[in-house]
Amino acid sequence: MIAPADKAVLRLAVGLGLAVLVAYGFALQMPHVVCLMAMIVLCKPGPPIPPLKAAAFALLLAGLLVTGVLMVPLLENYALAAVMLTAAILYALFFFGIRTGNPLTTILVVVFTLIPVAGVAEQALVTVISVTIAAGIAVGGLVGSLSHAFFPDPPGAAARAAKTPPPSRETAGWIALRGMLVVMPMFVLALTDPSFYLAAIMKTATLGQQAGSIDTRSAGKELVGSTLMGAAMALVVWCGLSLWPNLWMLLLWMMAATLWAGARIFGVQRTAYPPVFWKDALMTMLILLGPAIEDSAGGTGVLTASAVRVGLFVGVALYAWALVWLLERWRAARRQAPFFDRG
Repeated sequence: MIAPADKAVLRLAVGLGLAVLVAYGFALQMPHVVCLMAMIVLCKPGPPIPPLKAAAFALLLAGLLVTGVLMVPLLENYALAAVMLTAAILYALFFFGIRTGNPLTTILVVVFTLIPVAGVAEQALVTVISVTIAAGIAVGGLVGSLSHAFFPDPPGAAARAAKTPPPSRETAGWIALRGMLVVMPMFVLALTDPSFYLAAIMKTATLGQQAGSIDTRSAGKELVGSTLMGAAMALVVWCGLSLWPNLWMLLLWMMAATLWAGARIFGVQRTAYPPVFWKDALMTMLILLGPAIEDSAGGTGVLTASAVRVGLFVGVALYAWALVWLLERWRAARRQAPFFDRG
């Protein structure tokens, strides 16, 4: 009998493999973003999202995202007000995700930073990204249902799963503040050159989520380490793919990397790092590998462009580490102040 954790790993690997087959086999636009969205849906604990419900949610989200183009005139004419509004939206999204424990909040964080930046670059790009994200959610719901059909949980497993109580409003607010401050500088920087920083926006959104679940002692090795681990995984998959570059090899190498990381995400293989470390590493691999495949198809220098992306990602991770460290020291100093002692 297969253990529940083993089933979760197999579902993730099979589901992401099917997502790769659909995204790259049907030549969807920005296929790595489709795979990234599908992976986020697949990592959601509990029963899968029914395909019809996922499709309805994807259509609703696509409609909401297209309205994100309304932020573009604000960014172009009232930049400060638009940046402050974006910061408030991101804070609310992080707070909602922390209080509800919904992992799909990552999708909303990604899109509410991508859409305005894409709109500044080119209005048509907003529609492309919106459709791509909606397709990723729909594909994630479809492949999630298929992978659960192959490896179902026993009846009542979802009801027996232990639910951790949500953090207090004060703690959730503090964690949401950290996540928002991690994302906002890259958002502002991306407005200066949207086409160059689109991949970095996706990476920063995942770092914002990760920064809310770590402490200062482990921040450096987790934020920077997961980025480097994702780059190493992307390099291994790229080297394997270069031996015989076709869709089936991409499918097999991606599934192999997902099996290796998934065993650590779901606790089959115990490591010194928490599951969020390996989840972020797998997401980083997808964010790096997709543009590398596109660069190869376009005839541009893959290694140079990938090295620039990795350097940018590591720089963002170092900033997130420094920010977490500074904010926690400031918070500790506030608690030790005489005013708070008297209170």
